[in-house]
Amino acid sequence: MNPSPPPSRTASYPPQLGEARLLTAEELDASLARTLQHHDATQDLWLFGYGSLIWNPGLAVVEATRGRVHGYHRGLYLWSRVNRGTPEQPGLVLALDRGGACTGIAFRLAAAGLAAHLATLWQREMPMGSYRPTWLRCTLADGRRVNALAFVIRRDIPAYTGKLPDEVVKRVLRRASGRYGTTLDYVSHTVQALRASGMPDHALEALLARCSPGA
Repeated sequence: MNPSPPPSRTASYPPQLGEARLLTAEELDASLARTLQHHDATQDLWLFGYGSLIWNPGLAVVEATRGRVHGYHRGLYLWSRVNRGTPEQPGLVLALDRGGACTGIAFRLAAAGLAAHLATLWQREMPMGSYRPTWLRCTLADGRRVNALAFVIRRDIPAYTGKLPDEVVKRVLRRASGRYGTTLDYVSHTVQALRASGMPDHALEALLARCSPGA
C-alpha cells in the first residue's frame, strides 16, 4: 500500500528557510553516543542505505545486501543548502518519512574500528541534525531480520519539505547545485543504482521522468 503523501511545506522556490546552523563536534559526538547507547560494541552493526549510501557508502563494509524496511518510505523531503544546493537555491535530497515501505542496501560494518567509521558517517549525514538516527527492523534478501541503523527525516525542522508539487521539483532539478554536484545528478545516480541492484523505485523514476530538464 502506498503511503499517504505528507503535506507540502512550501509551494514556492526558492524557499525561505532562515539561517542554518552546523552542529558542533560535541553535539555530533553526543548524538552518536545516544544512538549507540544500547548497541553492543563487540557486535557488527547494520546500516540501511536508501539514497547516496547505496552508490557511495564511503565506509569499509564486510557485507552488503538488499534489504527492506516497513513503516517508512523514500522521498525528496529535505532541502540541501550545501551538498546539492546553496542557501540561495537549495537542492533536494532523499529522506525516509513515515508510511509505506522502502527497499535499499543493508551494509554490515565490522565492530572493529566501528567508532571511527560512524564518526565519519555522522559528519556526512548529520551536520545540521536534519535526521533522526533510528533503529529499524530490516528484512534482508536471504530472509534474515536485523536491526539496522537508518536516518529518518525530522518533520519539525524548516528544511523538511513534505510533498512538493512537480513545478517546484522541476525548478530544483534545473537550478540546484552544491558542493557535491547537482540535485539532478544525485537523483539520477540513485535511480540508476536502485535499478542496477534489482529494486527499482518506480515512483522516483516517474518523478525524474516528469521533472527532468526538457521533460
